[in-house]
Amino acid sequence: MNIKKIGLTALAGSLVATSAFAGEMTVAGGASLNVEHTNGGAGDTGKTFSMGNQLTFTGSGELDNGLNVSLSFILDQNDDATTAAGNNKSDNDGTPFDSHSVSISSDSLGTLKFSGEGGSSATTAVDATAAGDIWDQFDDEGGLEPSGVGSGNNMMMYTLPSLMDGLAVNASYLPGGEGTDSAMGWNATYTGVEGLSVTYATGEDNSVGNVNDATMLKGSYAYGPVTVAYSDYEYDAQTDTADDEMTSYKLSYTISDELSVSYGSEEITTNSLTAEYESISASYTAGGMTITAAMSDATDIDGTTTATEDRERWALGASFAF
Repeated sequence: MNIKKIGLTALAGSLVATSAFAGEMTVAGGASLNVEHTNGGAGDTGKTFSMGNQLTFTGSGELDNGLNVSLSFILDQNDDATTAAGNNKSDNDGTPFDSHSVSISSDSLGTLKFSGEGGSSATTAVDATAAGDIWDQFDDEGGLEPSGVGSGNNMMMYTLPSLMDGLAVNASYLPGGEGTDSAMGWNATYTGVEGLSVTYATGEDNSVGNVNDATMLKGSYAYGPVTVAYSDYEYDAQTDTADDEMTSYKLSYTISDELSVSYGSEEITTNSLTAEYESISASYTAGGMTITAAMSDATDIDGTTTATEDRERWALGASFAF
């Protein structure tokens, strides 16, 4: 008994000593003020003011065996629309917890990331359009939206170690559960040519009995002050009427180190219905402050030609780095 007690005491002391080498946690956030205005449809919706309210906690450390472990946790006020019990929340009710994940990595083994909440599949991690998801600015207007695949809580993303210069490869896995199958996906990005970036991604949905998958192809090329980008996202459902496709392009011009302007366009098609979006934006940075301005138009937002399904939006924002 004494020998066992000595052994347990030594083990407890070893664990305590090991925990003393844990990495530090840091907090990052940003100060920002924003105002936007949307009109069209049912009428003038008025101006909406908002501020940045997200904090990201990160920490990392190296284990004795050479593995690096990092933790990320995000606080975002009223991020979820419902409580844990599934009840609707009021505007300032409920917990502010958002995405959180832990990553384990090494140069030879790559990186395994486990997302307890807010995980992205290999497809959704890169499915932002070339124009930056203009449609998402109008997502509360009842418009057409692209379908995502293979994302959820308690999922894994694996980044392979370097295979060749300029090539990055990721694979995702979403475990199955009650009423769902598991879902897998992968993506590859090549940046081996100066100014060029090309990405291909494919993944599957996890609905039982359905064979739904999606592919994403996007690329951009920068030459001097001009950058041209294009993307194409296709969602292929078991039922043809549930298919959707989104194409997008963007042209950007950097006038100086402080000032840049861009024009972007997107088109979403589903079940023979088409919605179109376009945006002109400008960004100015000086002394740690960035001011952005954008004007966006949405045409046939629900895919029909009804006059009330057109929208116009302008937005101003100021963010501060300190």
